[in-house]
Amino acid sequence: MASKLILITVFVFDLIAFGLAVAAERRRSTATIRQDNEVNYNYCVYDSDISTGLGVGAFLFLMVSQVLIMVASRCFCCGKALSPSGSRAWAIILFIICWVFFLIAEICLLAGSVRNAYHTKYRTIFSENPPSCQTLRKGVFGAGAAFVFFTAIVSEFYYVCYSRARESFQSYGGETGVGMGTYK
Repeated sequence: MASKLILITVFVFDLIAFGLAVAAERRRSTATIRQDNEVNYNYCVYDSDISTGLGVGAFLFLMVSQVLIMVASRCFCCGKALSPSGSRAWAIILFIICWVFFLIAEICLLAGSVRNAYHTKYRTIFSENPPSCQTLRKGVFGAGAAFVFFTAIVSEFYYVCYSRARESFQSYGGETGVGMGTYK
């Protein structure tokens, strides 16, 4: 049976990662153009940079969650063999989907955090075009939050299927080698 402690711990880490990603989406940096009349130039002023930290926090919590699931399941490839059954087939499928969703979520969260932390530093003279105050596009952290949610669901199902397949394995018993005694 799947360990309830691992399932609960992973669920809590995924829930925290999801909450941080949603908060990062809501608190993205915004910029306004200011004029300095004394020196005759325009420049960008950015507000709070809290969403970068929230995105990095979501990134780390999701990573810890994935590491816990992979350590608990021995990353699917180590440990004793799994019995050939529907649970093993679902575990293989969910393992692959879990990693795909995890990588997409991590890429969105990391790229969003890096892009949100980037602030343009140049100035323009009044007569020129206003400076480009680049900010993070809306929805990057939201996409990360959605894939955190998908990763959470798939990783829980993966671990349950893996545990069922692991527990239903029965060794064949008897000799482990090929019997060659009659061929002497």
